[in-house]
Amino acid sequence: MEKTKSISIVNAFPAGFFLVAGLLIFAPLLKNQMITGPLVNFLLFSSAILLGRSVALSFCVFPSVISLASGLLPLILAPVVPFIVLSNMVLVLSFDFLRKKNLYLAVIISALFKFLFLSSTSSLALAMFKKSAASQVALMMGYPQLFTALAGGFLAIVFLKIINEKKKHDF
Repeated sequence: MEKTKSISIVNAFPAGFFLVAGLLIFAPLLKNQMITGPLVNFLLFSSAILLGRSVALSFCVFPSVISLASGLLPLILAPVVPFIVLSNMVLVLSFDFLRKKNLYLAVIISALFKFLFLSSTSSLALAMFKKSAASQVALMMGYPQLFTALAGGFLAIVFLKIINEKKKHDF
């Protein structure tokens, strides 16, 4: 009888960690919020499931810092970065808490929580900006955040379903 070798998530952890971390660093360099946003959220949702809540929470810092450093996020918006990081943490925590009940509902609710948190906190920060910059902040931290979180979440669901199907057929 021939033994088969399978790779578990535990055995693949270092590779998965570096892959996701690398992508989270690379994604903001694309400099397009409607591409970067869903990709970053996809990686946050996927890492919460594949690598665990603690690792996913640590990944919440990378996208904002890289976006600021690469110019995707204008320098004038630097004071909003902590709110973005916290909104990513809200996304990961709420998703991780809800995902075992209903994956689709978990994506929708956590995306909504992220959107509500970021849009409300960034509106508080608007007082620090000139009027022209404030409208830019409001636009970037508003509904596009909801769209990108939902898109990233549903991409993650599709990706995870593909992985599960592949695992069932690889013995």
